[in-house]
Amino acid sequence: MNGLDWKVGLPFLFFLAASSLPAAADNGPVRDIGDRLELFVDDWLIERLAGAELRLNEPALREVAFRFDAPGEGSTCLPSVILKDGDRYRMYYRGEPVKGLENTRYAESADGISWTRVKAGLYEENGSWENNIVFREPDTQELEVFIDGNPAAPAGERYKAFCRWKGKDAEGRAVRGVKILASADGLRWNPLQSDPVISLLRPKAVSILDSDNRAFWDGARNRYAGYLRVFRDGVRSIKFFESKDFRSWSEPEWLDFGPVPAEHLYTNVIGPYFRAPHLLLGFPKRFLPDRKFLDEYRWKGICDTCFISSRDGRKWDRRFMEAFLRPGTDPGNWVYHSRTLAAGGPVETAPGELSFYILEHYGLPDVRLRRATLRTDGFVSVRAGFAGGELLTRPLTFSGRELVLNYATSAAGRVRVEIQDQAGKPLPGFALEDCPEIYGDQLERPVAWKGGGDLSALAGRPVRLRFQLQDADLYSIRFRR
Repeated sequence: MNGLDWKVGLPFLFFLAASSLPAAADNGPVRDIGDRLELFVDDWLIERLAGAELRLNEPALREVAFRFDAPGEGSTCLPSVILKDGDRYRMYYRGEPVKGLENTRYAESADGISWTRVKAGLYEENGSWENNIVFREPDTQELEVFIDGNPAAPAGERYKAFCRWKGKDAEGRAVRGVKILASADGLRWNPLQSDPVISLLRPKAVSILDSDNRAFWDGARNRYAGYLRVFRDGVRSIKFFESKDFRSWSEPEWLDFGPVPAEHLYTNVIGPYFRAPHLLLGFPKRFLPDRKFLDEYRWKGICDTCFISSRDGRKWDRRFMEAFLRPGTDPGNWVYHSRTLAAGGPVETAPGELSFYILEHYGLPDVRLRRATLRTDGFVSVRAGFAGGELLTRPLTFSGRELVLNYATSAAGRVRVEIQDQAGKPLPGFALEDCPEIYGDQLERPVAWKGGGDLSALAGRPVRLRFQLQDADLYSIRFRR
């Protein structure tokens, strides 16, 4: 194709993509998005795609952030939780048992990259109090900590946690359960009640409640949410329960993943996305118990990490059956528990950067955490190739003043946006031909048409958005005030 053909060809490709998109329906539910951020992790806002698809994006591996090589640590240390708390990052992780007692250790970071073990001075270990153990009690295992965002939470309970517990019932049968604790400073922990909030008989050879039993304040739904690891017909899966006060909890219920094959989900790493708390995201570790990659390794089973999303906490979108994070080329990550993500994340470590923390080389002498990064909101994108594609939203209402996009194109790519009425007719001044080409790679790009970008006159009115994409990714949108 010569230079003249190239200039003619681009609009022609867009014409082909646009012509394949059917006309909008004139009915259907109107989505009220206010001025909140909306990610394209599911089809809640999408009516139709033509020449475009929802693409799951894989994080990029970065440096080794933490090595479990200090006294009291070892090859079976596991990450528990990493939290961003103001201007510091907190890490809680499982250490090696001390005199048969499980323990939780603690480290801090100013940037999420370089970590320091904090000498808490709370427990004696090998004759010394100079260690970073922050929790060690009989019949309990590591803490699953969260920062309580409930505005009604007492100051002494700013930090809360689930704690795994094992014991016996009145008939002497083995029982596993979950107890609840609270802390004013994230270091010194007190039980909120003596009895577990959930307890289950432990069947022979089947571990229940033994990993990543998560809890958090779900501010979008005004409740505490809990997620438990329980077996279902011999397959590891997840149950949900909720509470208004963190003491009394509902009966646990199975998560609904829709019509997908049952898989072992060893951990769940579920929580609200901090930039859009109405969206719950999960990064479960998928476990293949019958596979073994390294013959000399002591345990059977390999893992990768998946991606799920939900808008109510019960029904989960499991459309992406492929891995969010593969084991990769390192043989040490094709072993039991490797590729477990620390709960609490992702956390923001730089403008435009989200960080995850991934366990590597579990059960090997050099067990460690590696950091991986993803662009802000970059879990899933609406992607169109060079031939072009389109996205048409469902009818929506908004309350902001301007439309901003998180997007990326190639040098030859572009994005254009059209605003339509509910029936699919372009609004005067907001048609595709009124929108100059948008190209680049920006987290918050305001959209302007020939007449400007002030949309306040359209606020509260049902409209549709039509996105025309070429060699481009669209990650999120917001009608910003």
